[in-house]
Amino acid sequence: MKICAVVFLLGVTIEGAESVIHTLRYFQTSSSQISGFPQFVDVGLVNDLVITHYDSDTKRTVPKQEWMNRVTDDEPQYWERETQISLNSEQVLKVDIETVKQRLNVTGGSHLVQWMQGCDWDDETGEIRGYYQYAFDGEDFIVLDWTTQTWVAPKQQAFPTKQKWEREGAAAQWKAYTDHSCAEYLKRYVRYGEKTLRRTELPQVWLLQKSSSSPVTCFASGFYPDRAVLFWAKDGEDLQGDWGEILPNHDGTFQSSVSLNLSSVPPGDWGRYSCVFQLSGVKDDLVTKLEPGLIRTNEKKYTVYFVVAACVLAAVVCSLIGYFVYRKCKAKQLSPQSSEPEVMQTLNPQPSETQCSS
Repeated sequence: MKICAVVFLLGVTIEGAESVIHTLRYFQTSSSQISGFPQFVDVGLVNDLVITHYDSDTKRTVPKQEWMNRVTDDEPQYWERETQISLNSEQVLKVDIETVKQRLNVTGGSHLVQWMQGCDWDDETGEIRGYYQYAFDGEDFIVLDWTTQTWVAPKQQAFPTKQKWEREGAAAQWKAYTDHSCAEYLKRYVRYGEKTLRRTELPQVWLLQKSSSSPVTCFASGFYPDRAVLFWAKDGEDLQGDWGEILPNHDGTFQSSVSLNLSSVPPGDWGRYSCVFQLSGVKDDLVTKLEPGLIRTNEKKYTVYFVVAACVLAAVVCSLIGYFVYRKCKAKQLSPQSSEPEVMQTLNPQPSETQCSS
């Protein structure tokens, strides 16, 4: 198993002490001509957990975690101040989206300008790292390279902004903000939400398969934090070196999935394979053996439905056959022996006068 890579990913030092990197991110989105969507949205996240929200419809910054209400103990005017910052950003990005459209020679249609800023804090080493970037319609427009403290303009049309910010020393200004204000607020938020942010939750794990010829997918959902790895192993060793991508759930937990192609795996070797989940701060791995009985598949579901439907249909057919056999046997019993006029008339109806005349 690639222990070194796993150790690095989970943020654990060689001595065994856990090093946690906390993150503070602000995402601002300004849109034009998108119906049913606010023209401006501003959300703050700590460790990928939404803590604040503002949009152009409500015009208010509000807490999204109960523990964020504690911020007013230190700053009574915090929410009013954050609301004013978002109101100002709304106006700035409204101008920005038109500026970028002119630079890129884009007219009409629906468009988005997205701005992300924030910082990381390693709570063991104390290292702080900042982020600052703009994107237009999902593509980077200008980004701060934190290592070199230079602005990168992937598109030629962003060069005027790059030159302007370099003349103004924007990178140094942003670094000063990151090292002090951003880092201080991140540490404060982590303190407020310590019970939530430092908790560990193991996921539920399922083995899923569309059909008998499809790969088997190991799906883990509901874990926290996101410092985790999910992979397939053979005889306890990392099989592919391909770990599942980690995605957020709506409730603040995370999910991940990784697939295994069984086309080259003999049925007799299935027992040698397992799906392994490792979570930072948890000593024991969560191991799910590759066993046919554990696999949930659409094919099985449809087979069950088919069998049930076939049984019901067979029961109906048998009932109908039994009913007609009964009628036939009853008729045979009555017709030869019966001399009662009413019975004979029922079994051998005579044509009416109207029928004869026609």
